[in-house]
Parts: sequence; C-alpha cells; structure tokens
Amino acid sequence: MLEKTNVKTLDKVVVRFSGDSGDGMQLAGNIFSNVSAGMGNQISTFPDYPAEIRAPQGTLSGVSGFQVHIGRGVHTPGDKADVLVSMNPAALKQNVKFLKQGGVAIVDIDCFKKSDLDKALYKTDDPYKEIGLTSEVVEVPISSMVKNALADSGLDLKSIMRCKNMFALGLICWLFDRPLDNAKHLLQNKFAKKPAIFEANAKVMQAGYDYGHNIHASVSTYRIESDNIKPGHYTDVNGNTATAWGLIMASEKSGLPLFLGSYPITPATDILHELAKRKDLGVKAIQMEDEIAGVCSAIGASFAGNLAVTSTSGPGIALKSEGIGLAVIAELPLVVIDVQRGGPSTGLPTKTEQTDLMQALYGRNGESPVAVVAAASPADCFDMAFEAGRIAIEHMTPVILLTDGFIGNGSTAWRIPEADEYPTIKPNFVNKEMLEKGWKPYMRNEETKVRYWAIPGTEGFAHRLGGLEKDNVTSAISTDPINHEKMVYIRKEKIENIAKDIAPLSILGDESAETLLIGWGGTFGHLYSAVEELNAEGKKVAFAHFRHINPLPANTKDILHKYKNIVVAELNTGQFADYLQAKNPNILIQRINKIQGQPFQVQEIKDKLTKIMEG
Repeated sequence: MLEKTNVKTLDKVVVRFSGDSGDGMQLAGNIFSNVSAGMGNQISTFPDYPAEIRAPQGTLSGVSGFQVHIGRGVHTPGDKADVLVSMNPAALKQNVKFLKQGGVAIVDIDCFKKSDLDKALYKTDDPYKEIGLTSEVVEVPISSMVKNALADSGLDLKSIMRCKNMFALGLICWLFDRPLDNAKHLLQNKFAKKPAIFEANAKVMQAGYDYGHNIHASVSTYRIESDNIKPGHYTDVNGNTATAWGLIMASEKSGLPLFLGSYPITPATDILHELAKRKDLGVKAIQMEDEIAGVCSAIGASFAGNLAVTSTSGPGIALKSEGIGLAVIAELPLVVIDVQRGGPSTGLPTKTEQTDLMQALYGRNGESPVAVVAAASPADCFDMAFEAGRIAIEHMTPVILLTDGFIGNGSTAWRIPEADEYPTIKPNFVNKEMLEKGWKPYMRNEETKVRYWAIPGTEGFAHRLGGLEKDNVTSAISTDPINHEKMVYIRKEKIENIAKDIAPLSILGDESAETLLIGWGGTFGHLYSAVEELNAEGKKVAFAHFRHINPLPANTKDILHKYKNIVVAELNTGQFADYLQAKNPNILIQRINKIQGQPFQVQEIKDKLTKIMEG
C-alpha cells in the first residue's frame, strides 16, 4: 500500500454525487453516508431527484444528485460541495453551481465526447470554460476502467456500466479515508440475493479505491474529525423510515396495535413500504385504492381500538379533509402524516416546500380544529411521530404531522433509543365505575375535555358515533343550535388544553439578542447553522424553533414580547408568520421566504437576516 501524502484534517466536508437517474448516485451517496455515520461522523444528506421519471440519458432534465455533509457540528447537507462527482457533462453543467470556489470536480472523462456535450446542450468544445468552472478538475476514465475491471465477469455491457457508481464511491472512500470493508458489507446486504452482482460491484469499488492510491501524489486526501458522541448503536436513517419507527414505538408504548391505511404518493410512499415490512411487530399496513379510502380505513381502525395512521402529501390531505372532519366530530384518535412537496395541484412532486401549513390548520369545512405538529430533522421524525401518536391517543383527536420532502428523503446519523427513554402512552379508556355513574359516549375528563374511549365490544359500553352533530351527553343525533355551539367550543377547548401537555418553547443562540429568528419544521438545521455562524461573527441572534404548531407552546407569547426584531423564515410565502401575527397582532413579524422547491442555504439566511438587523 502506498503511503498517503497531502493529508488535510477537516472538521467537516460536503460531497455531491451527480449523474443520470440510472447512474446509481443515490445508492453511492447512501453507502458513503452510512460508512461515515459508522465512523462517528455527524451526517446530513439531501437527495435531489429529477422531476422526470426517466429523461433521455445524458440530458439536463434527467440529472439526479445526492449531497452529503459529514464531520462534526453538522446540521445541514451544506450550501456547496467541497467535492463534486459528475458522471457526464449534463451532471456537471447542472451541478457546478453547487461546487465551492477551490473545490474539486471529479468527472468521468470517457463521457465527455462531442456527442455527450451535444446532449447536454454545450455550445463549445471546452465545457469547463463554458460553464465557468475554475476549480480543480480530476479527469478519471471511469467507464473504460470499469469495463476493464469486469472484462472477465460474464456480465453484459449494460450490467457492467451500471457498476460505474461503485467506482466513484471507491474513489471517494479513498479520498476521505473511509474503510472499504464497511462499504462492501453494506453493498453485500443490498445484493444479498444476487451474489454475482455484488461481486462485480465490490470489484469495481476496489478498483476505484486503488485508482485513488495511484494518483495520491497529485490529489490531497482528507481526514474528517468525529464528534464525542453518546455511546450506543447508530445508524443512518432517513425521515420517512424514522417516522415509521416512531409510530411503532408509540404502538408499543400505548399497548395498541398499529394500523396504517394509505395510498402511494411521492414523497410519502416509503412510510407505507417500511410499515408493510413490520408484520413481525403486529403492524397492519394496507395500500388502499385511493386517499379517501386510506383515511376512512384508518378511522374504522381507530373506532375499533387501534393506533390509526394515514400518510400522504399535500394533494392527499385535500382529498382526506372530509374524513379528517369525521374524526374531529367523532373525537377519535388519528395520526395524519403530510410529507410536504411543492404545489399547488401535482406541483413539484420530487421537491420540498412548507406550503401545506394553512391547509393543515384550517383545510376542513366547519369549525374543525386538530392538533398540528412538525418534525425538525430526519431523526426528529421519530420523536414527532411518537409525539403525534401520544397526543392523538391521550387527547382523542386527529393530529397532523408535517414533515417535508427534504427531511423525509434526507438522512442523518441516529442513535437507536432504548424503549425506557420514552414515556408510557395512556389511552383515556372507559372503566366499569363509569357505568355506575351513568356513562354516556361524550362523558369527559372535566379538566382536559377529553372524552372517554369505549372500544366496540366492551360489555355495557354500546354507543354510536358519526358525522352528524350529537347531543353533548347522550350522543343521540341533535340539530339543537345551542348544543351545536356548545360542542364546537368543547372541541376547540380540548385542542387548546394540549398546550398544558407539551414542552415549552426554548431559545437557542444568544438569548440576550434583540433579534429572534423563528422557524418551524424541516428548516431547523439551516436556521440553527446560520444563527451559530452569525453569533460566532459577533452578531447577536436568538433562535426559536416550533415543533408544536396547534396549539402553540404555552410560553410563546411571553417569548415573542422579549425581542425587538422577530423574523420568521420558512419555505412558503409566510404562512407561519401570518399565523403568529394573527395570534399576536401587537407584534411586527418580518419574513424570509423561499418557494423554489429547494431548502434554504445557510448563507442566504445569514445575508437576509443581517440586512434586517442593520435596518
């Protein structure tokens, strides 16, 4: 083995893989992320899928990207990459804007022939100059080296060329001192039923690693520092998987079986896929024929005593709205997961936004209040899925959990928790003593206004529920106007009382600052990083991030009144800012907004916030 030279030690580094949809950039990025997480690095990833299912090979519209940030103090996938891997000219052209000045571009030079440049709409025969690429370029004959490595494999040319991503992965593993054994183990799990494919990919990965050794004199290698992390078992987890696992934990802690009724929709489908695998844990996951059937099957399961869930994205929430209203008036626990994407209508299915907030809060007919919570990161999807299940069960209400495409598809290093780190969830079940007191279906806890839950088949507790307004005691159908008004206020008060049962809002950053930056949901990493960097530069900023939206934490108003400048940053036109402004009309709330289907960049938050602070 050749001795490494030019080794640089870094706190963190950003790598971006880019190529055609069929080039396997997501797989290469995921394996690199997993290996890095296993070495104790913090990670944050951003899969950037093209909108087209399979655009013509080598064209601009078919480029797929995967960005990963590794090191310590990592909260985002990074604004720009230190290293950009481009498998063809189209990938380079589309992604050069994500490469730092002074970064390194690694290209498959075999794919930069004139015909390749023409497909990517280059106008000259100097692609680097044409796109303004001034960074170091490492030209690697990836395609030809893969062909040579697998010449005796017996695979056809198409199968051989599908291994190119593993050559790039091997080279990147060498560049950042990642152990190939760990990468090969993950690859073997991926192709456990296809040993010939595994052997081919492993051989190519080794070839990429060895190629790095051969050019060691001209290219620097990097050692990435690790954090002092809490002992435990760690894995790389994306938000959708973490959401599914959080629901399973809520099922375990409540003693209720978990039921999911859903219809596939980007970017939420992986929640259905993950829960469908968990029959061993008693999970019942059913793919229904449409969104309405999904929510209605979940309502039926809730009535029968399950922790009932339905998952979707924005268009599905619109279709489920009447069903959610039924769960509101029947006062049944229901978790509705909305992995937000760009809209309206079909919109941008593979891109991320925070544009469903008002729909979650108000998108139903009548006075139809529900609890709304939001996850802050891929790992936090586990905690907030658990929290959504807890609130739904203990407060007998639908809960909408908002995640988004960025954290749903993105991943982070996550410590697998112990079961005793989470509280027992206590369903508000009826008991025999209530029969002696003359139990009726809308008998409630007087303090919380939560009605008691009677599971069908429980002797002595026969009752009816439905979509028509009911008498506040007997549950008989009632059109009495006074009774209706009373029930509306009871349902409203029940949601408001949840504020007594959630954590208060906490302040990060410099609490003594005059400026408070506010965020919610999946923007946490970018906003927190911006605040950390501004404080390090001597610019005082405090930061508050909301995970409970309706109701808001009980101390929200007190915190807002402490600061001179209040700025809400969100990936929409200002929906949460409008919501806070309506609840706090005496406070001026300023806004930072972005609706481009992409997450914030840390630098743009810093720039816009600095401008506001300077008046």
